[in-house]
Amino acid sequence: MTVEHIKQLMDACYLAKRARDMLPPLPDGVQPSYIRYLDTIQKLQSQGRRVRVSDLSDALGLPRPGVTRTVKEMEAQGYLQKQVSAEDGRVTYLQLTAAGEQLSREYDADYFRALAPALDGISDADAVCTIRTLEAFYQVMYERRNTLEK
Repeated sequence: MTVEHIKQLMDACYLAKRARDMLPPLPDGVQPSYIRYLDTIQKLQSQGRRVRVSDLSDALGLPRPGVTRTVKEMEAQGYLQKQVSAEDGRVTYLQLTAAGEQLSREYDADYFRALAPALDGISDADAVCTIRTLEAFYQVMYERRNTLEK
């Protein structure tokens, strides 16, 4: 990749952040990560899985302590509840509450469904390529940062 393309990729990342900042405002006390957590829990459940914190952590690629902290916040605000396994009392599963389902519907499903027609000019193939490129770029930057810090 040329230096000019690297600079353009960085500029595109800046634009992506600005686009993300244009998402609808969330209710007081709700972090953007809550929407991502709710969406991920629903995706895992749609695969027939009962979701534990470790499953959520793995799916999001985030450390368990941070996920545990966010889950506790979401539980305190009434968006999630924990259910102890009947088979093994040491295992707890995450379940969306009615408030969590409503939050997910309003700020995820409804918003993105309404946005989809405006994005008809971007093909699924282009979107997949962009996603793959940004994920690879992030991984390189992440590894470089960790290498330089050591």
